[in-house]
Amino acid sequence: MRAHRPALCSALLLAASLWGGASQADEIAVGNYAVSANGMPYAVAMAKGFFKEEGADVTGIISSGGGGTSLRNMLTGTVAFGEVNPGAVISAIQQGADLKIISDDVLTVGEFIWAVKPDSPIKSIKDFKGKKLGYTNPKSTSLALAAMLMEKAGYKAEDAEMVKTGGFGEGVAALDVGLIDVAAIPEPLWSNFKTKYRPVATAAQYLPPLDNVVGVTTSAQAASKAPFIRAVIRARRRAVLFMKQNPDEAGDIVAKVYNVESPVGRSAVRYLTTVMTDGLPYWGEGEIHMEGLRRMVALQTSIGAITGTVDLDKMVDTEFLPDDLKAIK
Repeated sequence: MRAHRPALCSALLLAASLWGGASQADEIAVGNYAVSANGMPYAVAMAKGFFKEEGADVTGIISSGGGGTSLRNMLTGTVAFGEVNPGAVISAIQQGADLKIISDDVLTVGEFIWAVKPDSPIKSIKDFKGKKLGYTNPKSTSLALAAMLMEKAGYKAEDAEMVKTGGFGEGVAALDVGLIDVAAIPEPLWSNFKTKYRPVATAAQYLPPLDNVVGVTTSAQAASKAPFIRAVIRARRRAVLFMKQNPDEAGDIVAKVYNVESPVGRSAVRYLTTVMTDGLPYWGEGEIHMEGLRRMVALQTSIGAITGTVDLDKMVDTEFLPDDLKAIK
């Protein structure tokens, strides 16, 4: 991977320069949209017309299978706003990409639940020692969180067997056939399977606030599309507030976009709008929580997903946030 970094850096810089001068469609890029919980507010904002009401004519939402892919979609397309994992953003900035973190959208990893079969002898994280814990892929958040849980239980990460499953759905299948003892099941997948498996731990129980998704743009787009970017952030904020006040209606919207049954969508939205981690909600309104970002940087550094020195203060720009959200927490 290190050998390819100069080429990747050049490609990102070239794409960024081209992006700044291209004629632009009003699309936004949201990592894992219609799959992972982070993107749910955008589905609500689209369905309720919040984007247009705030002055952003969002013509579509580009989804992708991960943070790096989302950035490539942004930098090679005509997208002024993207939402991705902070680790992917930071790595790209370190390689020379002209990106700014402009909003803090998911303040915790509260969507994660670790579950077992109903008849499993595992009752708490103290029972994880010597067991097979599923995670998605090397250097993934799910691997880092599994290691954190082991530390919370008083063990070392190597005191359990970490088993790569390749995905969360695959992890559920592996649990079902006995290839692993514990599966990490995030929302909305958890709401789909919660009657089949027994929860042993939740992120809100054991883990501190870890900022997991941020909004980004480039300097070029910041200069040419500032009103659009501000409107997107305002519309998303309205969607987050709407979801808290109208979880069932929001859940029905999510169900259609995420291709799940209505009870699953409602359950996921109800859980994620009420779960709190040290007083912080899952979805933020955009305000920057620097402590949570620093924790995530430290966590991803521990598994090699981020390397080198990270100066978050230079990467964050609050100018696009509403005035009452500009203060960094």
